[in-house]
Amino acid sequence: MITNPDLLEALPIAVYTTDAEGHITFFNQAAADLWGHRPELGTDQWCGSWRLYWPDGRPLPHDECPMAVALKEGRPVHGIEAVAERPDGTRVPFLPYPTPLKDASGRVIGAVNMLLDIAERKHAEIELARLAAIVTSSNDAIISKTLDGRITSWNMGATRIFGYQASEMIGQSITRLIPLELHAEEEQILAKLKRGEHIDHYETVRVGKDGRRIDISLTVSPLRDKSGKVVGASKVARDITERKQSEKLQRLLTEELNHRVKNTLATVQAIANQSLRHAKSAEDFVSSFTGRVQALAKAHALLTQHKLQGAEVMELVREQVLLGVTDDDRIACSGPLILLDTQPALHLALVLHELATNARKYGALSVPNGKLSLSWEMQTNGGRSLHLWWNESSGSKISAPSAHGFGTTLIKQTLRAHGGEASIHYFADGVRCEVILPLPDDARPSVGAYLAATEPGNAPAVLQQRPHQPILNGKRILVIEDEPLVSMELEASLSEASCEVVGPAGTLASARLLIAQEHCDAALLDVNLAGQVVDELAAALTQKNIPFAFVTGYGREALPQAFREAAVLRKPYGQEQLLSTIGQLLQPAAGVVQLRQKAGELRR
Repeated sequence: MITNPDLLEALPIAVYTTDAEGHITFFNQAAADLWGHRPELGTDQWCGSWRLYWPDGRPLPHDECPMAVALKEGRPVHGIEAVAERPDGTRVPFLPYPTPLKDASGRVIGAVNMLLDIAERKHAEIELARLAAIVTSSNDAIISKTLDGRITSWNMGATRIFGYQASEMIGQSITRLIPLELHAEEEQILAKLKRGEHIDHYETVRVGKDGRRIDISLTVSPLRDKSGKVVGASKVARDITERKQSEKLQRLLTEELNHRVKNTLATVQAIANQSLRHAKSAEDFVSSFTGRVQALAKAHALLTQHKLQGAEVMELVREQVLLGVTDDDRIACSGPLILLDTQPALHLALVLHELATNARKYGALSVPNGKLSLSWEMQTNGGRSLHLWWNESSGSKISAPSAHGFGTTLIKQTLRAHGGEASIHYFADGVRCEVILPLPDDARPSVGAYLAATEPGNAPAVLQQRPHQPILNGKRILVIEDEPLVSMELEASLSEASCEVVGPAGTLASARLLIAQEHCDAALLDVNLAGQVVDELAAALTQKNIPFAFVTGYGREALPQAFREAAVLRKPYGQEQLLSTIGQLLQPAAGVVQLRQKAGELRR
């Protein structure tokens, strides 16, 4: 027969007994393990612990412990937590359950105490508190939901990212955050969770309270009950909008570099062709071509110094007119500090180079007593514009040229591309030139506007080039190009192919007018006019059934989104490529995509 002590010894929970005065009369092995030693029966009193403490770390005298209180007051003492310290210094949190034992008359004759080790529970509580603190303070959105998509928890990170408070979202469907076109994505996630399948990390888009679309990195983990059944999901969403913007900016900068390099190559190509057409000899060609390329190189060097943010007028004068010399008393310069944007700075550099080269070859700077006065100012009558006056006095009689050379044409075309003008007059003793260059308030496009205009899409096939066909004879081709040298080369090449050139137009306003008023068989459209997108021009050409090709150094991703399948003539290009493109535009059956967009579908 098993006696009571034998039964208590077999229990896995710490149990001990005392007499009425609190002296320990029995303890089992589990109690000895909890205390870390074996107390002396009949001698040690109240509790077998080496030392006792309250949960906050204050010492707890043995005669004030729960067992002592139970014996002294004759009542059970439950629910009071304490900490036992072992002889080796380790501490164990526990819950005591002392209960007095009484005889038939109700007199206390002893007590029994059960000690419940709560170290694991305490550890779990600490871990839960730590996890709760992580969830609460996390910058990531941590959201849990049921298998039918109802939100059950919502942390501050979710509020920071999506804008909703927890009270607005708990109990609501998770689809409130998901764009309509991605609802099928959520259905697939829920279906996988129900099947117990793992969901890999992925990137997607969600919608905030303010309607803003947010790029997020999403991790989904199943939530299981005690039996292992999946009952919901936990989602951790990280806002990666800034990273996505950085990637777009990097793509933009790469495209911009690609465009600048190809545009520069196309400009140099045009300088070479135009210089050759107007050269009197091989030596004249080498001299004029080299001078113009050097003028471009000097302008680019200035722009690079200013991180491609533009150049100041006086710097351009110093490089192109003074040639770095500051003590030439034949030249007088005056004007305020005016910073020009990148493209106007390059073009003004070419204008100044042509004027200075002509002055050194034939004008005031070709003779010792010649004088050059150069002045400029900013005028704001109806808009900002640079006005520059070039006055030469040679001291000897000169004669006006019988025909305009390439230099004069370049000056006028360059300024006309910006909506400006140049008036050159020849007098008995010198040359007078007035330059007007409009300067828009926002000459340089913002990164945000450009990103919005260059969202990547599906790249269609590249236009197949075909040899020049006789059908070009007499065809009217509209040229829309803001780079004057490129437009001059286009005009010359098309004219040599017996085409009639309409334009060229270098601004949105002049292009709108030509499209509306002129009859054209086809058009060549620069994808970016002085930093402004050309969606509306592409739409206007489409509405008038005028086939067109984009002329650009950018990739297809930079084309207006509604016209990604249009024909493209890439810079730099050759004569055969140009005429082949025109030939295909005039033969739709040859494979050129003709777009027909509704007005509401065109991106403005």
